[in-house]
Amino acid sequence: MANVIEYVKDSYTELVERVTWPAPKQLQEASILVFIASLLIAGLVFVMDWVFGVNNADSIWQGVIGMIYTYVI
Repeated sequence: MANVIEYVKDSYTELVERVTWPAPKQLQEASILVFIASLLIAGLVFVMDWVFGVNNADSIWQGVIGMIYTYVI
């Protein structure tokens, strides 16, 4: 039990005295950057799904590749 209490005390000391927390401005900038990167990645995945037609087999839309196969074959 003494080890657990010592661990909690050391963790508290580490978080209060030794950790460098970001300033509010830095946190805001990082959050905006993550939001924009998430939107870009989501858009890229959407475009890839749209082009390659990753849908159910019964779906009306089968993507650009599906349309090419339908008209060529």
